[in-house]
Amino acid sequence: MATDPFLQRFNLTLKVQGTGGCTSSTELFPDTGYAGRRNVYQAAKGIVYVVGQYDARVIDSQTCRTSLSEFRHLDREVIFLGSFDQDDEHRWRYFSSYQRPELPFVKR
Repeated sequence: MATDPFLQRFNLTLKVQGTGGCTSSTELFPDTGYAGRRNVYQAAKGIVYVVGQYDARVIDSQTCRTSLSEFRHLDREVIFLGSFDQDDEHRWRYFSSYQRPELPFVKR
């Protein structure tokens, strides 16, 4: 539950469709006010990271297996692909790395 009763809370679900046709979905850490952005990275061997301020998901693009990981276990040699975030009109959307650079997570 959000600590501020006036902040919006959104439950976020990540749905994946892999290169071989597999599919999966997983619940992400909820957006409890200004913590919803997820950065997406390409790691080695077809692995994709979806990293939020409080959680990191590791996705195998071949099997669609998604797992929760501690930040310290993520590879550092990755390519930033983009992020899921709210636009200026507070709509949830994807921004590619060409549209917007990688943004750091701000502690609130």
